[in-house]
Amino acid sequence: MTLQEYDYARESPSKLAASCLLLALTMKNLGGWTPTLEYYSGYSAQDLHPLVKRLNFLLTYQPRDKLNAVRSKYSHRVFFEVAKVTPMDMLKLEETLTSC
Repeated sequence: MTLQEYDYARESPSKLAASCLLLALTMKNLGGWTPTLEYYSGYSAQDLHPLVKRLNFLLTYQPRDKLNAVRSKYSHRVFFEVAKVTPMDMLKLEETLTSC
């Protein structure tokens, strides 16, 4: 989704990938940003918090009338139905991020 949003073009791909991973870990309650992830990514959890919030906002307020082919593709079980995952509540996300 970020490939089609100009605001994300200025972000480095590695930081964007790390932020997506942190958001996914948070959404699925799979733990936080571990020292191993910090070491290999080069980013601390605090470095990623603003971008994680922006990514969740993008998921929350995405236009539903555009990109139906992409949404349909990633709604299939082959892709683990990731297009159907509901975004986190912004307040709950904020609480979770401050605790890690």
